[in-house]
Amino acid sequence: MKTAVIIPTYNESDNIEALAKDILALRLGSGQALGDITEIIIDDNSPDGTGEIADELARVNPGIKVIHRPAKLGLGTAYITGFKEALALGADRIVTMDADFSHHPRYIPDLVAKSQHAQLVIGSRYIDGGGAVNWGLQRRILSRGANAFARLVLGLKAHDCTAGFRCYRREVLESIELDEIFSDGYSFLIEMLYRCQRQGWEIGEVPIIFEDRHHGTSKISRREIFKALYTVLCLGWERVSNPRPR
Repeated sequence: MKTAVIIPTYNESDNIEALAKDILALRLGSGQALGDITEIIIDDNSPDGTGEIADELARVNPGIKVIHRPAKLGLGTAYITGFKEALALGADRIVTMDADFSHHPRYIPDLVAKSQHAQLVIGSRYIDGGGAVNWGLQRRILSRGANAFARLVLGLKAHDCTAGFRCYRREVLESIELDEIFSDGYSFLIEMLYRCQRQGWEIGEVPIIFEDRHHGTSKISRREIFKALYTVLCLGWERVSNPRPR
């Protein structure tokens, strides 16, 4: 089995080297479960030199590939770029995660193991054993509210609909017209989950402890929040007007 780990980056120079090395170290402890691991770093022309650090890591580690994009083009399009590269490389399992250690690499073996029984696995904050630390009250309310709203409007069954720490089986990504995904940013995560559920794929969750970043700044803005609201409303209209999946 081949596992690809997709890591979008923008100004993550304080984190990317340690993260990449921790993921590569999983080969030693969980090699049989994960198979071959390839890291795909997609950097959006980070002004802090993240791309150059990634290039140096790739130079000495053949298991790391770097894709440079000319500007900050959005989380969704970064994931689609990574998905296409992972599929071209023959990956059987495709893991997506943040670059700031809020998604800790130690959970990757759990995600991949669960994918033997579910086609999409989410690293969840909102099932037994999961949680979030170093969050303020406003962030907790926002996250809980977004999840409740998405579940209500779209009929989503997962408890953590906005989580970006996921493992997709190859056949799931092959079943979705990736170039037809209209959302970008963090709302992409909601749309992907909606499309997967509409296709009838089994969705599983494993508990994780989400730790707010130690270095750098959050990429979630007010604009991203409004885009997520727009995405949910558009998909909700699609769900009502076209109740059967394409």
